[in-house]
Amino acid sequence: MNNPAWKKVEAAVAASKGKTIGDLFAADPTRAARYTASAAGWTLDWSKNRFDARTWRALLNLAEASGLKAEIERMFTGEKINRTENRAVLHTALRNCDPAAKVLVDGHDVMPGVRQTLERMEAFAERVRSGAHRGFTGRRIRYVVNIGIGGSDLGPAMANIALAPFGRRSIRCFFVSNVDATHLAETLREVKAEQTLFIVASKTFTTQETMTNAHSARAWLLERIPAANAADVVSRHFAALSTNADEVAKFGIDPGNMFGFWDWVGGRYSLPSAIGLSLMLFIGPRNFRRFLKGYWKMDRHFRTARLDRNLPVVLALMGILYANAYGAESYAVLPYDQYLSRFPAYLQQMDMESNGKSVDRDGRRVTYSTGPIEWGEPGTNGQHSFYQLIHQGTHLIPCDFIGFCRSHNPIGDHHDKLMANFFAQTEALAFGKTAAQCRAEGDPEELVPFKTFEGNRPTNTLLADKLTPETLGALIALYEHKVFVQGVIWNIYSFDQWGVQLGKALAKSVLSDLTAEKAPAPRHDPSTNALIARYRKANHRPSH
Repeated sequence: MNNPAWKKVEAAVAASKGKTIGDLFAADPTRAARYTASAAGWTLDWSKNRFDARTWRALLNLAEASGLKAEIERMFTGEKINRTENRAVLHTALRNCDPAAKVLVDGHDVMPGVRQTLERMEAFAERVRSGAHRGFTGRRIRYVVNIGIGGSDLGPAMANIALAPFGRRSIRCFFVSNVDATHLAETLREVKAEQTLFIVASKTFTTQETMTNAHSARAWLLERIPAANAADVVSRHFAALSTNADEVAKFGIDPGNMFGFWDWVGGRYSLPSAIGLSLMLFIGPRNFRRFLKGYWKMDRHFRTARLDRNLPVVLALMGILYANAYGAESYAVLPYDQYLSRFPAYLQQMDMESNGKSVDRDGRRVTYSTGPIEWGEPGTNGQHSFYQLIHQGTHLIPCDFIGFCRSHNPIGDHHDKLMANFFAQTEALAFGKTAAQCRAEGDPEELVPFKTFEGNRPTNTLLADKLTPETLGALIALYEHKVFVQGVIWNIYSFDQWGVQLGKALAKSVLSDLTAEKAPAPRHDPSTNALIARYRKANHRPSH
């Protein structure tokens, strides 16, 4: 960012700051058409943003100057662009639908392994869905409990809700992530042991939260289905998403029900891998293939489209504009579809874990803002919650509005009213309401300042015909690539996450202090020592 290309962006923004979004539309009647593009079933309108033609050219030049096109090719072709972990970044290989495709990592083609794992997942899913695979007592599987955390939970949980119209309603999927026993306990109250399949999602099969929940679920199952050989019960009621065959076998899971993935798949990008098994069980292999096809369509668009019509690049540049030229610290993702209720939470990990970095690729501290805070809720709920701040508050919050032309539940005029709000909000945010308009409507003079809307609040609008497996896959890929582009421009590594390690390491020593038979010697800071002592006292354990 400390380069001539960025200086040109800053100069262009400074020259255009006096122009509002309303001014930009007034000056260019073709603006909406000029700044609208479509790909993979999605249309993006980014015309309601604070940029003129000069600023747009400068932003595109910034992308070019960052070497973006070469970086895209390096990712797709398996180069080890995750330098701090010496790994390739190939989530795109997981959804490559070209049967002749070859993707090499260290001279080895990864595609045969990808295809084989997908076929094994499909065979297992068909056995469960058809009733060929049953529980230990012979009853059909009706409940699927996915036990994982982070990318092993957020993606499958989001997608199972999003694609409910395509799911088999006789199979109920649950997701347990938190090591807080309440999460597991409340889930187990909803299922029947004889009809439950647990999926343990942990690449190493050592993740603390996941394995704690998995062992507790195993104990719960064996209490309710007693058998001479516990492994016989576990083998019918557990599957593993892991690469640690030894630990999976020790747990009692049938190796035939273990599905692996690779170190070039980051957790937050792993939904198209074996991590998506719970989704495949719910929506079926055919719809899962359609899901992958949507990803693939957006992947191809991202790799081949011109930068000025490239949807992920456009979203990335708008984010760069506001984070670095306008000082915006967050952005809101606002899906106007209840099925996407968990999509903003899913994007939080994708974006904030990827680009929440403060050192560049050379290990130097950055002098500019990187990953913004992402948040959001489905419309129209958010309109009765935080939209007040977006419209009239003191913070600049760019927004992505996501909507669909057709509903899966066409009841009365519900969808027309939903989408009327969808379109109205972006118009209101962009153009506002002047004091003169308030007065013309007869508002008392003393209320005019309160009823005036400045407008000039930026939005992107993403619109598709209908929420389907394909459009969901494409939408996820769109945001994945947007995050990648921003990481390239910010010159940071988007595919490691060292920031999550310190707290986990410290938790191990704190746990030993919480559970020690004798009062532990103080070895933390005074605040933490006092809090540990208070906890031990509340649990009737010796403390200082």
